[in-house]
Amino acid sequence: MKLQGIAEQVYSLADSNDPLAPLVKEALDVIDQSLSDLGQDHVSISFNGGKDCTVLLHLLAGALEKRRSSSNITSSIPAIYIAVPSPFPVLEQFIEETKQQYNLDLFCVRPPESDTVESVVTPEVQKSGKDYVSHLPHPKAVGKSKGGEGMRQALEIYKKRFPHIRGILIGTRRSDPHGSKVTHRCMTDPDWPQFERINPIIDWSYGDVWTFLRQLHVPYCSLYDYGFVLIIGFR
Repeated sequence: MKLQGIAEQVYSLADSNDPLAPLVKEALDVIDQSLSDLGQDHVSISFNGGKDCTVLLHLLAGALEKRRSSSNITSSIPAIYIAVPSPFPVLEQFIEETKQQYNLDLFCVRPPESDTVESVVTPEVQKSGKDYVSHLPHPKAVGKSKGGEGMRQALEIYKKRFPHIRGILIGTRRSDPHGSKVTHRCMTDPDWPQFERINPIIDWSYGDVWTFLRQLHVPYCSLYDYGFVLIIGFR
């Protein structure tokens, strides 16, 4: 689907009588206000191929397209992918396909190779064109916990590489660890790299996420169809 179609799709849903409409409208309002406050070029999205950030990306694409004067893609969407050790190959394939579909300018931060499992084959990432890959310093690994030291290091790398980015859209929900303590917009902790955390779907339930994906026929990672609830990779 072209981005113009995505915009028409999500805003039509927001203006409808569908049970999802209030949540979609709220999320779009949070996204749009953040883009206005921080500047469209200063906001990126955290994307790891999971269902929640897939919903968020679809909403962001619609919000950005509505701001554009034509249906042609004029700029890419800044994004960061913080990889876990030994991610599933099918997950990385989905991320690559999504990158192409939504025109993501995706920066990838990977853990040290010694932290991965050799028996699990992961796709080789090209280091040319718009593909950015950075590796974390060796002793500390990323992916052990959602808010761990690896995450902090990844954001430090991202801040140094893209100092103009001021806010990051995140698919956090209330049921996530620490989700009950955050609001739609809040800063990272003082001892972390300073970004505004933007959480447009914080009030969505698990069921809301799947209803949105299936009702709007949004492509999602096929691992969910095999019974996976969380997609993180092997250790």
